[in-house]
Amino acid sequence: MEYYNYIKALHLIFVITWFAGLFYIPRLFIYHIEAAQKEEPEKSILINQFKLMTKRLWLIITWPSAILATLFAVILLIMMPSWLQQGWMNVKLFFVLLLFAYHIKSHFIYKELQNDIVKWSSHQMRIWNEGSTLILFSVIFLVIVRNAINWIYGVLGIFLLAILLMLGIRLYKRIRSKNPNA
Repeated sequence: MEYYNYIKALHLIFVITWFAGLFYIPRLFIYHIEAAQKEEPEKSILINQFKLMTKRLWLIITWPSAILATLFAVILLIMMPSWLQQGWMNVKLFFVLLLFAYHIKSHFIYKELQNDIVKWSSHQMRIWNEGSTLILFSVIFLVIVRNAINWIYGVLGIFLLAILLMLGIRLYKRIRSKNPNA
């Protein structure tokens, strides 16, 4: 238990850097997708730059952070096995599985774009971008609150947040259609 706080701090640091990567990678995907619609030579220059930026973010920051956050989480669970008997932890682990599903799907999108396969629109990618935000809010509220009754309010809050995010995306799309440089 003497190392508990160090392990917890390392876990949190790598969770933060993992989420930083997951927040930024869809933005790079959006820019890449929009660059694919430009004329040459701008198109090639931008796509090559976005491929490089994406590769560095994904392979040097995001993947290592995901692995290290998971490693330190497993060590914490080994140190505190009683957490696995608590309902909030099981729900949190469900959200972590969702986060890994989001991460893996983002990896497939990354591979497609690296191979010049564009299947998503920038609007679809903006919606995809909010997935990690919803998971983050869910996990943070769950870990802090931990009370079953308050989970109901938390779930309602997540749905409200999702609705607000979707409305924000629609508003941005409207603004952008009126002013393409926005």
